[in-house]
Amino acid sequence: MDVELSEVRDFLAEHDPFRELPATILDELPSRLQLRYHRRGTVLMEVGRPNNTLYILRSGAADIVDATGTLVERTEPGDSFGASSLLSKAPSRYTITAVEDSLVLVMGSEVFQHLVDHFPHVRDHYDQQADGRLRRAVAVQQSADRSSAAWLRTRVDDIGTADPHGVAASLSIQDAARVMTQHRISALLVTESEHMRGIITDRDLRSKVVAQALDVSLPVSRIMTNDPVHVPPGTQAFEALLEMTSRGVHHLPVVEDGRAVRIVTSGDIVRLQQTDPVFLVADISRQKDVAALSRLAARTPSLVAQLLRQDASAHDISRLLSTFADALTRRLIHFAEQDLGPAPGPWAWIALGSQARRELSVHSDQDHALVVADGVLDSPGATDWFAQLAERVTSGLAQCGQELCPGEVMASNPTWRMSVSQWRRQFAQWIHEPSAEAVLHSQIFFDARTVHGDPALLAAIRSETLAATPRAARFLGHLASQAVERQPPVGFFRGLVLAAKGEEAETFDMKADGVHAIIEIARVHALAQGIDAVGTLDRLRIAAAHGAPSLADLTDAFEFVTHVRLAHQSRQLEQGLTPDNIVRADSLSNFDKRHLKDSFAVIRKAQEGLSYSYQTHLMS
Repeated sequence: MDVELSEVRDFLAEHDPFRELPATILDELPSRLQLRYHRRGTVLMEVGRPNNTLYILRSGAADIVDATGTLVERTEPGDSFGASSLLSKAPSRYTITAVEDSLVLVMGSEVFQHLVDHFPHVRDHYDQQADGRLRRAVAVQQSADRSSAAWLRTRVDDIGTADPHGVAASLSIQDAARVMTQHRISALLVTESEHMRGIITDRDLRSKVVAQALDVSLPVSRIMTNDPVHVPPGTQAFEALLEMTSRGVHHLPVVEDGRAVRIVTSGDIVRLQQTDPVFLVADISRQKDVAALSRLAARTPSLVAQLLRQDASAHDISRLLSTFADALTRRLIHFAEQDLGPAPGPWAWIALGSQARRELSVHSDQDHALVVADGVLDSPGATDWFAQLAERVTSGLAQCGQELCPGEVMASNPTWRMSVSQWRRQFAQWIHEPSAEAVLHSQIFFDARTVHGDPALLAAIRSETLAATPRAARFLGHLASQAVERQPPVGFFRGLVLAAKGEEAETFDMKADGVHAIIEIARVHALAQGIDAVGTLDRLRIAAAHGAPSLADLTDAFEFVTHVRLAHQSRQLEQGLTPDNIVRADSLSNFDKRHLKDSFAVIRKAQEGLSYSYQTHLMS
């Protein structure tokens, strides 16, 4: 093989899908290609024209533009184009123009078809090109030995005891003890018509019966814990552990439609992985003051770094950070209530934004609100009590590293402390009078989740508003318009950048131009269908299952972009820098660059679909 052909072979061996070809095929392939030089401005392919060539960019850059003139992608060395028209045997859907002086390897249709027919990975690469590559990239991102982080993906459905024993409330304490002894169990559920009413444990028998010399012939209802803390199926193990430690219980029923289908103990979870640093979340309930919580929170960067090394998914890491933030919030509320006394009436602390979606990063600020039962704020001193509590918790979270919201979307702001009726009126106004500010605020509050207090308060507001949003065409149009307003820079890695000059000339905002675009797309589809889910991935999956087009691929894009974002922030923390969302192109690996481009293409495709559905160009 002469020197030039050898160089072409080495080049192909560095790029997909050719790198996976057998050595004999790779040795032969360069002689079947032509090398062409094209000056800047040369049109290589046109919309509507037939094509019988695959182009592989050896050097330079080319723009791929669709029939509307929209830039679809700016290619770089190693990229190839022309495959879609070769596979479909239809005219080209794109115009491709060299934007730099470029060298291009040209593959004829016969050679291309031979590779596609004999090597499935080649067809897979070009068939649904960006989407398929992105899915494989996510798999590679998480393909290392993940046994040390496997427990993060464990759900309560897979541990503990299935179909736990249930007894009637009228059963005697003595007989209940006999049942527990016979079956060697440490807890017994009290049920009525298969629905859980209460629970008794070994601890109840010791503290409520033996220690107090209680008559064991009394019914078990005398010592049971009524309506015990429980979780739904699908809850992740670390969330269940935190629920137990924060509530001071050791047994957690898993309840579906009122029926306990499983019971999990703290020992079940601890046995999964006793040495993982993630267990620092369980330490929160043992801290005695804000300073101690702050010291504990300072350990989260090392936790994130370790989980990234263990190839935990971005979804798992973000969910863990959100669970940690929930626990900090509850502990700070506990401290405040110790000083202020009990609340004047029913209320709830509501997480908003990324915490509500369980999508926190290591650089997320505070977003939260209070919902108070109707009439409570009218009682003497109530307004002051909630104001003091909100200020203490907000300040405490700031001491624990969660920055204050620059837009003051926090419970410490009176605007974000209202009764159920006030919130209902506020939502009605946002939906029916969708100004720019209304759209912004409603977006925040539509991503809401109860962290502490009475969950029925928020549920009442959400159920009413979610029933209204599918019919609110103008409101949805404004949301859609905002979701497509800022598009990801598909040519980011070949000079088409966000900032015109200076330090930011080769940077990309991972939050504003990547993650947030997917969040907004998912929110529009969810509200259009009245879907109650809050998390972005849940919204995408449910909306896709209900027939929303092109949403399944966004889950891969969301995972990939979020993972790159977390890795970037983790590196900054290791270097002693303040974490942000601004990534320089030259700091990324070729793998990340390639698949970020795929992610951008998937996002752009979803934005185009949304723009068409809602005719966003007509919104004002």
